[in-house]
Amino acid sequence: MSEYKELHRPQFHFTARENWLNDPNGLVFYNGLWHLFFQHNIEAPTWGKMWWGHAVSEDLLQWRQQKNALYPDEMGSMFSGSAVVDHHNTAGFGAGALLLFYTAAGMHAEPKAPF
Repeated sequence: MSEYKELHRPQFHFTARENWLNDPNGLVFYNGLWHLFFQHNIEAPTWGKMWWGHAVSEDLLQWRQQKNALYPDEMGSMFSGSAVVDHHNTAGFGAGALLLFYTAAGMHAEPKAPF
C-alpha cells in the first residue's frame, strides 16, 4: 500500500513513516519551512529508546519526514525539549543558527529508572 495511505493511519496529524512516534518537540519556523521534531523509536513500533525525528512543512498540513535530528548516546535517550533560532548569535554558532535543546534520560541515574 502507498506510504501514508494505510486504512487506519491518521491523515490530518503528522505520523512517522514507521515505528513509534511520541511527543512533538521544538516546532520552529526556519529558512522558510516549519520544522517539527518528535520523539521517535526507530527500532520498534513500541515505546523504547528515543531519537529525535524531524519533519518539515510549508503549510503545517503536509509534512515530509527527514533524517533523524538527534541520536541516543552515552547519556541516554532524547526526550522533551525545544528548538529556537538564534538570530543574535547568543550561543556563538553564528547568527541564525538553529539550536535544539533536549532532556537526556541517562541510563546511569540513581535510583534506577526514577520515572
